[in-house]
Amino acid sequence: HVQLVESGGGSVRAGESLTLSCKHSKFPVNGLYCMGWFRRAPGKEREGVALADGDGSLTYADFVEARFTLSRDNAKNTLYLQMNSLKPEDTAVYFCVSRGRDDFVGWGQGTQVTVS
Repeated sequence: HVQLVESGGGSVRAGESLTLSCKHSKFPVNGLYCMGWFRRAPGKEREGVALADGDGSLTYADFVEARFTLSRDNAKNTLYLQMNSLKPEDTAVYFCVSRGRDDFVGWGQGTQVTVS
């Protein structure tokens, strides 16, 4: 049973930073097909934020504008999302997602990020 445990959300002012963490219960990122982050802002559709492929490739949504950085700690089965220069429009619930090499897709419970 795959579990994704997120942490690091909170309330910050515009221009400040947060780091989100997502720990996979079974595999490191390089043991998965991919792992990444989605978000859902109030009244909006869910959208992709950033994705790390198991082979090391990183992809970011256009709205990230080089403000966010993915990193991984394979020894801890953890993916990090460093978010800098946060804007009020980044306010959302951020969800971690993983896709295993067996195509199983897991979702975290979500962590709230509020930027004022």
